Amino acid sequence: MAVSAALTAGGCARGASTSAQPGTTSISNDNATWDDGYRSAGRELKKITGCTLRPLSNPSVTSYQQVVQMTLQTSKAADLVKWASGYQLKRLARAGGLTDLTRVWERYADRGWLRRTSKEAVFYRGRAYGIPLYESYYVLFYSKPVFRRLGLSAPGSWAALLHCAEVLKRNKITPFLASQTGGWPATEWFQELVSKVDPRFYRRLVAGDASYTDDAARRAMDIWHDFIRRGWMTSPDFDQARGPGALKEGTVGMFLHGTWQAAGMSAAGLEPGTDYGAFILPTVRSSTPKSVIAESGVFTVPSRASSHEAAMRNVGAWLTPSVQRVWSDFLQDSSANPTVRSSNPVVAALQRDIARERRLALVRYWESSPPSLIQGNTDDLGGFMAGQSSPSTTLRRMQERAQDEWAAWRRDEA
Repeated sequence: MAVSAALTAGGCARGASTSAQPGTTSISNDNATWDDGYRSAGRELKKITGCTLRPLSNPSVTSYQQVVQMTLQTSKAADLVKWASGYQLKRLARAGGLTDLTRVWERYADRGWLRRTSKEAVFYRGRAYGIPLYESYYVLFYSKPVFRRLGLSAPGSWAALLHCAEVLKRNKITPFLASQTGGWPATEWFQELVSKVDPRFYRRLVAGDASYTDDAARRAMDIWHDFIRRGWMTSPDFDQARGPGALKEGTVGMFLHGTWQAAGMSAAGLEPGTDYGAFILPTVRSSTPKSVIAESGVFTVPSRASSHEAAMRNVGAWLTPSVQRVWSDFLQDSSANPTVRSSNPVVAALQRDIARERRLALVRYWESSPPSLIQGNTDDLGGFMAGQSSPSTTLRRMQERAQDEWAAWRRDEA
């Protein structure tokens, strides 16, 4: 019954709609708001490959994932599949049914059309199974009118950040948006604070080489708990979809989210550089290496795609600058091709900052470790945000799960 329900709900990602249609490659994806962007990029691709893109959207993330995993090794698979990078991709690759894209990845890397640091997020057992779809950074969007009115500027240090929060709170404006609505947003502040306490510890932690009860993690959770205690954060049931509107209304001062939210800002009528700006969270100590949390979805190619040859041509041309110019303009975000600058001035400034400061790029928490570990720890972080557990209890539970899940992952790998 569960399988049947998933296939019914995800019907647009299977069946006749994935059958070969001359001159097109189908894309299975979970974000219908991107369909127009795929079509626009597809028109550019057609000039190079002769094939456009045909998006097949399933807005239910759970249903989408079920359908992809059930149809991947069948003739019902789409030609291209949008998927998460990191361990989400590793798990999919481990199940079989994906095309080896190593040669495509290497050609892009040789041209400088992707960052070689993306290798960690798309390789599994020495082979690439995904090509970066986009590149987003986790930043704090802020209301420029509110900051101007209160005599504030984007903080460049931890002390300046705390000053901004104090002034906003004193003026009855909630300093930070924080949410657990939808589940995964509960990880945003955790990844940010741990990485700004010690980015190298964050990297070891998500690789299973450090403990969630170590001092750096405890320090990050204590800071988060203090922010909540001071009333500096929205209630955990605050819907992030309301974030742009809250900045526009001036009820929230800063909104931690991916730079892909720039499109949502425009939809709310906010002008980049005038109505909102963005900055990367400062390090807790000035001597700490600077870093940024990066997110990148990927395109994968099922081995049994009905238009496999066309799909390979399109994935092999996806990062061409002319295609990425159209795609990046649609998203108002960063391209996975570092030679393409965002047309959004706020995002472009962030790109320059990341390059100038040589920030260490860190994989987003959601994709950074075995999926079952991340899901369970996300639930624990949501409980912490709701006041159901203390920082120490939350970290202890996360570490106990980490020991079990890493052991299971490594056992399965062996």
